Amino acid sequence: MERAQDEGVSDERSIDSKYQNLRKGLRSRRRDDPALDLFRQAESNLSDVRQVDRILLELSRCYNPLTNQPIVDLATRRSIVERLQAGRIDEARHLLDECLARYAPPSDESGPRTR
Repeated sequence: MERAQDEGVSDERSIDSKYQNLRKGLRSRRRDDPALDLFRQAESNLSDVRQVDRILLELSRCYNPLTNQPIVDLATRRSIVERLQAGRIDEARHLLDECLARYAPPSDESGPRTR
């Protein structure tokens, strides 16, 4: 039982770290981005299909200025929910990550910044 709790804590830390790094990359936008909070909630609750569906609905109401479309379109929302209902959590997470990457592309911090 303790090991499962340790893994849950480890997963939460890795998710927290992921979203902290994404916030740092959003220099041209506000750092208190509610869409990132919604993505994090969805990723943290993939076992609760109804909650993820509600979160995705909220994200579909938000606009992605980089793609000139909703952050999560209806087809993607349906696909994620169907995969979660079928127990294919890794596939659903992958689709969610793709939406997140379109909204907040990962910054390349490996190399030096030049101006």
